[in-house]
Amino acid sequence: MSDSRHRGIGATLLAITRLWLPLAIAAAGVVLIVLGHGSYSSVVASARSLESAAGVALLIVALMVWMINWLFRLSLRSNAERDEEEAAREHFSATGRWPDEE
Repeated sequence: MSDSRHRGIGATLLAITRLWLPLAIAAAGVVLIVLGHGSYSSVVASARSLESAAGVALLIVALMVWMINWLFRLSLRSNAERDEEEAAREHFSATGRWPDEE
């Protein structure tokens, strides 16, 4: 496979993981809540209250998947900033000036 095709597949999988997976999980949760009519019974667990509870659980899972993706993107950005800072320090050590002073 060519390098550009790998990037295309990677970008597609990344979009699916970051956006479409949490949306699909949330949509399934909303469907279950609607099927359960949003009912909740603390006395007797009926099928409707179980569907609603499963729907709420799926909404929470969708939020968790989205947040894990967000935290991963933050960590990547932080690593890039550290690399830039390290390069600036190496430049300062070699020349005695910071890169933005030139």
